[in-house]
Amino acid sequence: MKHVFLIPALAVMAACATTPVYGPAKSERAEGYLSQQIETGRHRVSYTDRDPIRARNMALLRASEITLTEGKDWFEITHETVDSEGSGRSGGPSVSIGGSAGSGGYSGVGVGVGFGIPLGGGSVGKVTHTLEIVTGAGTKPDKAEAYDARSVDMNLRVTSG
Repeated sequence: MKHVFLIPALAVMAACATTPVYGPAKSERAEGYLSQQIETGRHRVSYTDRDPIRARNMALLRASEITLTEGKDWFEITHETVDSEGSGRSGGPSVSIGGSAGSGGYSGVGVGVGFGIPLGGGSVGKVTHTLEIVTGAGTKPDKAEAYDARSVDMNLRVTSG
């Protein structure tokens, strides 16, 4: 009966081991965050991860940290980009044309149509989510691009690993 509890515990440990810990990137293309102050109250923040949702959430978390460190209350995203680094696998339709020449003067041409299915979870490689933000104090602007830094920090810190 003890083994019944061991299997779920091992699964949880394995999941934690494969999720990178939130922190700074060791190099420009490594997983983690990079931050650059552009001018007072304006920053560029990026987060690289294998999971696109986690990459965006962790970029938002880093933006909230910067905002709170500045003693500000909110940040607004002024520009946002996503850069995907492919893994060399793709899905979807493809067309191939080939030719051959055999011995005895025989030759042939073939056309193939196929559909690729990426195996291994459909990983797209690393994704870098970049935000350009401005920080502010006082009442948060009533815009979808504006975030309350304390709320973002509190809600996303739980999922940061």
